[in-house]
Amino acid sequence: MPLPLAVTEAGTDRPGPPLVILHGLFGAKKNWGGLMKQLARTRPVIAADLRNHGDSPWDDAMHYEAMAEDVAHLIEERLGGGPAVVLGHSMGGKASMTLALNRPELLERLIVVDIAPAPSLSADLTHYAEMLRDLDLSPFERRSEVDAALKRAVPDDAVRAFLLTNLDVSRDGLRWKPNLAALAANMAHIEDFIDTDEHPPYEAPTLFVAGGRSDYIGPHHQAEIERLFPLADIETIPDAGHWVHAEAPQPFLRLVEDFLTD
Repeated sequence: MPLPLAVTEAGTDRPGPPLVILHGLFGAKKNWGGLMKQLARTRPVIAADLRNHGDSPWDDAMHYEAMAEDVAHLIEERLGGGPAVVLGHSMGGKASMTLALNRPELLERLIVVDIAPAPSLSADLTHYAEMLRDLDLSPFERRSEVDAALKRAVPDDAVRAFLLTNLDVSRDGLRWKPNLAALAANMAHIEDFIDTDEHPPYEAPTLFVAGGRSDYIGPHHQAEIERLFPLADIETIPDAGHWVHAEAPQPFLRLVEDFLTD
């Protein structure tokens, strides 16, 4: 059964196909707030928390077929069946590609941010999920204390700050918003991709945006991208890493807006 995803909407009075934004692993809809406001100047935009993230429900399943079903349900129930433009980063990009291949009638076009239709293995992802899951939050009262506790294991300030966006601070204490147990248990699925051998290609306009300092999309992925997404363009933002939209927001925004108005 698909899960009802938590969403934030903007530009609901604008014309045109709605733009659905899907975040990556350990991300959330709130991370896209700034870009969402800019994109909503010309079209309706809806950012979703994927299952086991943010304000969306938890479930033991965390594979791309299930994530795509959740987004299909969102488009059918909240957006009148679409078609919608779907933009996904990293894990959200794999979910959006799965949706495009399984339910192409729900998409008007597709934007995939720094991820390929292929396995993408990273020891750091499993390590982060297990580390956060196993960290006892009971001794801490403030975010700064958790930050200090993580510093040795995650010395990169930017990565640590990103992980800490998942920490909920309330009168009841501290808790992690993602379902870390499910993420850790399903990391093999998250790093993998669906079996595409039997899928017909998605034959609608598609944009892949790669970070020049990232290796999540490489020359060896081009043949598979062209096979599954024959109308795809691949654009690279040279000075950006994996979090392209956060590291180079204005070049990223220009690419997306040009693609949406093409």
